[in-house]
Amino acid sequence: MTPLQKNILEAVKRRPHTLRELQNNLQVDNSRLRSTVSAMVATGMLSAQDGRYVPGLATFENEAAPSAIPCTLVKLAARFGFASRDDGTGDIFIPGRALHGAMPQDKILVKLFDRPRVEGSAEGEATEIVTPHNSFAGTLTATEDGCLAVEPDGCRGVHIILQKDGANGAQIGDKVGALLTDRGARHADHRAAVTERFGSAEYASECAKAILYGRDVRQDFPPEVLQEAAQYEGAVIDASEAAHRMDLRGLPIFTIDSAETKDIDDAISLMKLQDGGFELGVHIADVSHYVRPGMAMDSEAFERATSIYYADKVIPMLPTQLSNGICSLNEGADRLAFSCLMRLDESGNIHGYQFVKTVIRSRVKGVYKEINALLEGSAGEDLREKYAAVLEQLPAMQELYEKRLELRRARGGMEIESDEAKLVINEEGRCVDIVKRTRGVSECMIEEFMLLANQCAANAGRTHQVPFVYRVHEAPDEERMEKLRETLKACGLNVHFKGATPTQLELAAILDETREMPIHIPVHTGILRSMQKARYSPEPLGHFGLVLKDYAHFTSPIRRYPDLAIHRILTDMLVGAPHERLVKNYNEFAAHTCEQSSRQEVAAVRIERDVEDCYKAEYMHGHLGEVYTGTISGVTPRGVFVALENTVEGFVPAAQLCKGEPTVTEGVRLYDPLTGRHWMLGDAIKIKVTAADVPLGRIDFDFIPM
Repeated sequence: MTPLQKNILEAVKRRPHTLRELQNNLQVDNSRLRSTVSAMVATGMLSAQDGRYVPGLATFENEAAPSAIPCTLVKLAARFGFASRDDGTGDIFIPGRALHGAMPQDKILVKLFDRPRVEGSAEGEATEIVTPHNSFAGTLTATEDGCLAVEPDGCRGVHIILQKDGANGAQIGDKVGALLTDRGARHADHRAAVTERFGSAEYASECAKAILYGRDVRQDFPPEVLQEAAQYEGAVIDASEAAHRMDLRGLPIFTIDSAETKDIDDAISLMKLQDGGFELGVHIADVSHYVRPGMAMDSEAFERATSIYYADKVIPMLPTQLSNGICSLNEGADRLAFSCLMRLDESGNIHGYQFVKTVIRSRVKGVYKEINALLEGSAGEDLREKYAAVLEQLPAMQELYEKRLELRRARGGMEIESDEAKLVINEEGRCVDIVKRTRGVSECMIEEFMLLANQCAANAGRTHQVPFVYRVHEAPDEERMEKLRETLKACGLNVHFKGATPTQLELAAILDETREMPIHIPVHTGILRSMQKARYSPEPLGHFGLVLKDYAHFTSPIRRYPDLAIHRILTDMLVGAPHERLVKNYNEFAAHTCEQSSRQEVAAVRIERDVEDCYKAEYMHGHLGEVYTGTISGVTPRGVFVALENTVEGFVPAAQLCKGEPTVTEGVRLYDPLTGRHWMLGDAIKIKVTAADVPLGRIDFDFIPM
């Protein structure tokens, strides 16, 4: 807040003032006063009443108000923005003029308004841009007055004007990378220049390149990393190293993945015991043997923290010489592994486990679709021949999975559904189809076996009280639970929980009871929204959703750094490193890994989602004018989101559904007071595809009465 703004607020707090009275009292230039007052009205700091100015709803509390909050600007539109608190406690709404020219990914300080426009919301002003982020990606366009400008990705209605000769050969409609050459007090005052040309914004593949550029994703590895990786080109395991390990090459170990997977980091084996129990082996690529502290590959893997998968491409955490080569558990190849050998009783309960460094040889590269056919009994002789070496294990694996599923349900594990899509990309890189992914028994089976190994890894870390990287999912807070109660009430359910926070069994029971009812989707959505986000933590806080005291990520060290970190810690535990040394070596390492990996995971998910939206819009652009029946998947005062069977989601404006001013109940029901009609999450609705904006990843529908 400027000194003049502060003086104006102090004056109107005492009594309402006209503009002339403010000028006389404050003795300030008329032009400056008028522009300041206009800005204060626009941001809600002042309100005008009968020609006099009074404090607005969005006023700062007082001098004793909390200091400015460190944030990152994560969303920008023409008239507002959202800043994410750096401590992860939520987002803050910032009115347009209170942004003061802040751009996405800028590190800013935000001071909260004492009285936000929407009661209970967090609103504020960007008081300082601490660390500007000057590079961005967008679409080259022209303003109404003919100036060349870039509309930053995800910033609808925002135009950054190019400096003279700043287009650098780019054409209107191109996806470009740009750099701010001059910052002003407002977005309209910024100037930029094009630094990269990606191609036409009509194509999702070019939009994807721009998104990666705008998020500072490094696709190429630095020379020093490539130099280290080159030594593993076509490498085989070291015989002397294998001699010191448990040799499991005689076991019928195999992998199960999608047909397209090239970075295979997990394999399984199973033996049914005479007492009815099971010996389950989960064998994970021993990446930590090759990627060691102090190496350039390790530093780069830490910075990336995760592989990014989108469309038919991957930006790997590790160079392909490792991810697709010596660390991939390829069929018929000897590989170094880190194995979790578990013993389970006839009911599927874990009775003991052992982590051991091993050498393995996968007998076959299993494919989910093929394994499902074998389990269903629909496989032909060719598949039975392919899997002959491991065929006997499959019935026992299915038996163990079904027992584990019973145990999960008994402890209250919630079966929350999510729709995933497979994008079909042609040779030109265009999206030609979208197929909803379905999960068979083999997908669920492998997921459960990986959960078991992850559980054992976390248990080893917690019981030995060593620094560790846990995957945690905390219980919902009371505020989220109150919103859930209101949502369930809006669905016609009068639910009472025994405590302030429901147990997993209570939530699972609600899901089960409503699964075949019309209200299942809003109930499912409400429970999903009530959940906290999973993250990494050096503290063993447990996993609420899985109903597990111990949980970590151990099974994917090729594509996740937390798994690699855990392998490193467990390796030192196995060789008997003293507890003091483990604490000294890994205390800060575990904390930094948790922080960096949680942050990069969120960034990767956003990239994957935004790129997928572009490809979906590209596909639907070829289906303009077509009519579909979809399901309402989101409800807002502006309208409803509608999901089609192929997972594509589009927007229907409220004006097409309601004659009057609509009201929204707990984000699940849109009501028209004039007609008495309501629209609810999960309702079927007929629509026509009217627009598909590829760079924005936005699809618009028109409502068609059924």
